[in-house]
Amino acid sequence: MTTTFDRGATAPTDHTAPDTGKRGSHALRWWVLAVLGVAQLMVVLDATVVNIALPAAQMDLGFSDGDRQWVVTGYALAFGSLLLLGGRLSDLFGRRNTFIIGLIGFAVASAVGGAATSFEMLVAARVGQGVFGALLAPAALSLLTVTFTEPAERAKAFGIFGAVAGTGGALGLLLGGMLTEWASWRWVMFVNLAFAAVALVGAVMLLAKHVATERPKLDIPGTVAVTAALFGIVYGFSHAESTSWTNPVTLFFLIGGAALLAVFVWIEARVAHPLLPLRIVLDRTRGGSYMTVFVMGIGMFAIFLFLTYYMQLSLGYSPITTGLAFLPMVAAIVLSSTTVPPLLLQRVGPKVIVTAGFVIAAVGMGWLTQIGLNTGYATHVLPALILMGLGLGGAMATAFQGATAGVEHEDAGVASAMINTSQQVGGSIGTALLSTIAASAATDYLAGRQPGALAVAQAQVESYTTSFWWATAIFAIGAVLAAVLIPNTVPAPAEGEPVLAH
Repeated sequence: MTTTFDRGATAPTDHTAPDTGKRGSHALRWWVLAVLGVAQLMVVLDATVVNIALPAAQMDLGFSDGDRQWVVTGYALAFGSLLLLGGRLSDLFGRRNTFIIGLIGFAVASAVGGAATSFEMLVAARVGQGVFGALLAPAALSLLTVTFTEPAERAKAFGIFGAVAGTGGALGLLLGGMLTEWASWRWVMFVNLAFAAVALVGAVMLLAKHVATERPKLDIPGTVAVTAALFGIVYGFSHAESTSWTNPVTLFFLIGGAALLAVFVWIEARVAHPLLPLRIVLDRTRGGSYMTVFVMGIGMFAIFLFLTYYMQLSLGYSPITTGLAFLPMVAAIVLSSTTVPPLLLQRVGPKVIVTAGFVIAAVGMGWLTQIGLNTGYATHVLPALILMGLGLGGAMATAFQGATAGVEHEDAGVASAMINTSQQVGGSIGTALLSTIAASAATDYLAGRQPGALAVAQAQVESYTTSFWWATAIFAIGAVLAAVLIPNTVPAPAEGEPVLAH
């Protein structure tokens, strides 16, 4: 038994140990991708699948409207603040171990949430899901990074993984509506047990065991600083949404989070074993990729939240119909993310793909600004969803590949965690920023008008379209930043992971 560096489908470097075609060579790497995709889908679904079930859960458990946000915020706080730590733990103690622990923990937390008999029990379960999701998500992406190192296969694999990540939110709306309407809100939590069981069996059978080459070292000061910083930032934006930007608690957490983030950067530049080596972020390909996912996180919130409101409140769609209405976007994301990187990345480069993706998404979002009380799905919503799916799918898959480009295997976990962190923080900012803008637009519209049913309905539409205009501008800014920051060179593959050759 020897230690070898796996680089995709290449043969072992030590010819004294014959290759059996199993873990060491990653001959089953496409099955590994399926396992990672199931786990990623479970985590991404959970960001939206609970939202539709919240009213039913609130009625069943009897908690107030003010408390309701904590079912969502509890997950976001735990997940967002612990991602970097989760990513580094997967580097230090093995991606396979971290992935399996994350799966089991996420399943247990989901079971507790489904069986919740009180509001406190439900929130505790959601926090648990966030904690174990922070272990699971970076481990899944980093396993993909060190499994697929051959450029053509890498583009295809990241395209498929990007499709899962990009469509999970929309699929969560559909699944949440179906389970809530046909079964019970509790099945929104229990369904994770099926995902976790499939992924766990696959992980135990297929994933390579970690080979420790040195004693793990963890950057404790950096971990404390960045965890507190991310907690403060995510909580600050969540608090701003429910109160105001000038609220003392909001300002305290936002300013405190930003200050701790600066302290974290200072620490990372000086410690011997940093939690997040600055070379990971300062590389233009990786840094530009993190920026891409961050901006998408801000803008995509407007699609899922406000368009869901519009379909249900203005067009009168049921939760299931609303979920089905998002399927063309899902199809467009899948088509774009699985075809654009394999076909075009080598030819035109990441700068062109990401910039063009943002431009197409901005056109689609701009199309949505034309909705009204009497506009139709086929003329105003469907074309916009298809355009945004085509634009975001290719750009997201390319960013996922660029985010881990050229990293050494011992940094793959934390590099993967950065993309999840970027997406989570972007989503928190989008939630607070666009919700505040929408509320202000509705208030401004009603000012000086007779407050009848028609005026209130029109004010709602005004709030949605204002948010869509802002999201259009955000995607346009993303296009400019991508054109400036991302170099137009094909992302280099990451280093394969040392595994046991059998």
